[in-house]
Amino acid sequence: MAPAQLTLRRPDDWHVHLRDGAMLQAVAPATARQFGRAIVMPNLSPPITTAAEGAAYRQRILAALPDPPAGMAPFTPLITAYLTDTIDPAELARGFAEGVFTACKLYPAHATTNSAAGVSNIAAITPVLETLERIGMPLLIHGEVTDASVDIFDREAVFIEQHLLPLLQRHPGLKVVLEHITTADAVDVVRSGPANLAATITPHHLHINRNALFQGGLRPDFYCLPVAKRELHRLALCAAATSGNPKFFLGTDSAPHARSAKESACGCAGIYNAPHAMESYATVFERHGALDKLEAFASEFGPRFYGLPLNDGQITLVHEPQLIPMRLHANDAAGQGVNLVPFHAGETLPWRLA
Repeated sequence: MAPAQLTLRRPDDWHVHLRDGAMLQAVAPATARQFGRAIVMPNLSPPITTAAEGAAYRQRILAALPDPPAGMAPFTPLITAYLTDTIDPAELARGFAEGVFTACKLYPAHATTNSAAGVSNIAAITPVLETLERIGMPLLIHGEVTDASVDIFDREAVFIEQHLLPLLQRHPGLKVVLEHITTADAVDVVRSGPANLAATITPHHLHINRNALFQGGLRPDFYCLPVAKRELHRLALCAAATSGNPKFFLGTDSAPHARSAKESACGCAGIYNAPHAMESYATVFERHGALDKLEAFASEFGPRFYGLPLNDGQITLVHEPQLIPMRLHANDAAGQGVNLVPFHAGETLPWRLA
């Protein structure tokens, strides 16, 4: 029997896309409403590659947020640097020392949204990786190969074998987060790997397998990268998330796209789960009889891996049905509307954020 309500230390989101401009203004409040901090992805157009760009982006995020409710600490965006083939290691070290950058993000070139400027050869950025290892700056990895000859459902497993394991051998002191993992292969590698290797797990990869993309027709709202995999992989992710292992922690990978961008000739990858993220995670943990493990997964393991203090304050989830709307219409500061489809649209979740 689930409790009537669940009070948790205020959680953090260790992987989120807040976008920029009108979209930033429309979606940032949903993340700040429940999370104390968030690792914000740098794949803007153009991407965040300098400390000055990172500081300016942080100010735009803060400007997009309403004042927090009485008694709640303000939301803190944690900015990341976008790695390119030619990025200056000294610039990363300076941004990290000044508190602008919390981590670096490695996108293999052309792996996902706005990743064309990403890394084309990991070996070529060895000086960057040596710098990160030396200063203790975490490396966050979108772990997929982009070779067109590799099946899209195998690209995470191939990346692990061809790139992640050799990288960990070359840089044994490098702190690495394998982000939004989707396979049992990733679970096994992280679980058995060194203490400086961790992973984030999204709510959508805990709920859906690849069948969701095709139920009743082509379903663009379930298209994300990395794509959802077979049911055996979903079950492995659920087991990892609910295990109490501190190497697995919360990262929503909430990635909003306007309706027109999802339903187009070349629909964008991304699932917008921020509005009901904690309710979504709580639903999974309840199904697996692991509600007692949710607080550590959401609020403790991430900050401890990053070397940051736990949040003060709390959130409360109430065990009562909540119908998720089919559409969300959010306005930016100028009153311009953005139409979005949230994850779980049209479903009823058993939890509600108080």
